[in-house]
Amino acid sequence: MSELIDTFIARGDLAHLALFLWASAASGAALFALRELAAASRRFDDFVRELSRFNRRASGHSFEDFE
Repeated sequence: MSELIDTFIARGDLAHLALFLWASAASGAALFALRELAAASRRFDDFVRELSRFNRRASGHSFEDFE
């Protein structure tokens, strides 16, 4: 990695290096956010499923009544 940075410094392309590092960080942050959003969606789906199961049991209906 340091050889790559030395090459950019020697050519005077610091702006390109900064842009590359910014784009890499932004892409990593977006990937992290999407992964967390998918996990939150799964947790919410599990919550709704369990709530539905609880409501069916509390109302006295069996699972077969809803199929």
